Amino acid sequence: MTTQSSTVPLGSTLRPPKPALLALRPGWPLSALLLGYPVWWALGLGTLIIYALTVPMLIHLARHRPVRVPKGFGLWLLFLVWVLVSLIMIGHNPPQALPSTASGRLISVAFTLAGYTAVTIMLLYAGNLSERDYPRLRMVRHLGFLFIVTVVGGLAGTFFGNLEFTSPVELVLPPNIRADNFVRSLVHPATAQLQQVLGYEAPRPAAPFGYTNSWGFCLSVLLGWFIVSWFVRTGRLRRGVGALILLAALVPTVYSLNRGLWIGLGLALVYIAVRLAAQGKFFVVAALGVASLLGGVIFLGSPLTTIVSERLDNPQSNLTRSYTAEYTWQAALTSPIIGYGGTRSAQGGTQSIAIGQTAQCQLCGNPTLGGNGPFWAVLIGQGLVGAALHVGYFLRTAWCYRRDTTPIGLAGLLAVLLPLLYMFLYNSLVAPLLLVFLSIALLWRNDLARTEAAA
Repeated sequence: MTTQSSTVPLGSTLRPPKPALLALRPGWPLSALLLGYPVWWALGLGTLIIYALTVPMLIHLARHRPVRVPKGFGLWLLFLVWVLVSLIMIGHNPPQALPSTASGRLISVAFTLAGYTAVTIMLLYAGNLSERDYPRLRMVRHLGFLFIVTVVGGLAGTFFGNLEFTSPVELVLPPNIRADNFVRSLVHPATAQLQQVLGYEAPRPAAPFGYTNSWGFCLSVLLGWFIVSWFVRTGRLRRGVGALILLAALVPTVYSLNRGLWIGLGLALVYIAVRLAAQGKFFVVAALGVASLLGGVIFLGSPLTTIVSERLDNPQSNLTRSYTAEYTWQAALTSPIIGYGGTRSAQGGTQSIAIGQTAQCQLCGNPTLGGNGPFWAVLIGQGLVGAALHVGYFLRTAWCYRRDTTPIGLAGLLAVLLPLLYMFLYNSLVAPLLLVFLSIALLWRNDLARTEAAA
C-alpha cells in the first residue's frame, strides 16, 4: 500500500488559502434588496432590482437541492399553472371590454408573469436559508429597517410632494419608452403622486414605491416587523425611539388619503389585541390600549383631523371602483373557468360607454377591468377557478400557521391576513406581494425551528 503526500519546499511556510475576492455569504441578495432599497429606488431600479436579484437566488437554489417548500405551496403552484393556461385567451375580448389585440397586451402579461415568478423564487430562497446562513432575526430587522425607509419616504412625499428627479436608468432609455406612463412609474423617482382627491391638487406620499396605494400596502405589512424588531426584548431607549417613529408614521398615513390603509391599520390593531389577550398578556393589551388612546388624543388635537374629514367627504374613487367591479364580474362570467389571461380596458367611462380617452384628456374613460386589486385582476384574468386558488392560498397559509404565538408568528400572520382585505382594493405586484411572501418565509422557517426544538 502506498500513500501519496505533497512536498513543501524547505524554508517555505504553510498559509491558509485566500478567500475568494467576490465571496459573499448566503442571504446577501435579501440584504442587498431590503437594506439597499432606497438606493435602488433613487437609481430607478426600485422594481427592476427585484427581478435582477432573483438570478443569484435561483442559482443558489439550483446548487442546494433538494428545495423545500412551505405548507400549502401546492395551491400556489396550481395557481401559477392556471395563469399559464389562461394565456390561450389573451387574444379574446369580453363584451364589456375595449377591443384590442394580443400583441397589445404582451407587456402587461409579461410583467405579471415575471412578478409572480420573482416573488415565488424569493419565497423559496428565503425559506431554504439556514439559521446559520441568514438568521430570522436579521431578516426581521431588515424588514423593520424598510418600514423606517417607508415612513421617511412618506414624510418626504407629504412635505416635499413636488420633489422628483430623473434617474440614471431613465436617462439611458429611449425618449419614447420613458414617456410611457407605466415605464415612468417604474424608473422615475418621485416622492408623491399629485392628485385632486379633495377637489384641489395635493401630494399623496408614494416614496420609495411607485404609487400611493403601494406605499400604504407596504407600510401596513411592514408594521408588524418593525414592532417585533424595535419593541420585543429591547432597551427603553430603542422602544422610545420606536414610539417616535410610529407617531411620525401617522402623518403620511393620514395625508396619503388612503381609506383602505386606515381600515387595514384599524383591523391590525384589533387583531394584535385579540391575539395577545388570547395568550393572557392582558398587561400588554392594556399598554397597547393606553398607547392607542394617547395617539388618538394627539391626532384629534392636530390638523390631521381636517384631512380625514375632507377625505371622507370626497369619496371620488367610489364610483369608478363600483363601475369596474361590476363590469369585471360580468366579463369574468363570460369565461368563468380560465378567464382572459389578463386585464382589459373598459368601453367608455362611468357615465357612458361613449366617454373614453381623448388627446385632450388621457385619463378620461376606459378604466381597467381588474384594476381594483389582485382579486379582480385574477377574476378576469384566470376566471373563478384562478380566483379561488389565489384566495385559497392565503387562507390555507393563515390556517397552517395560526398556532404560532411567537412575535414572528403574530407579525407574519398579520402580513398574510392583510392581503385578504387589500386584494379587493389595491394592486400587489411587485413590492407589496414580495413583502407578503417574505413574511410567509419567516412563518415557515419559524415553524420549522419550533418543530425541531420540540423534537
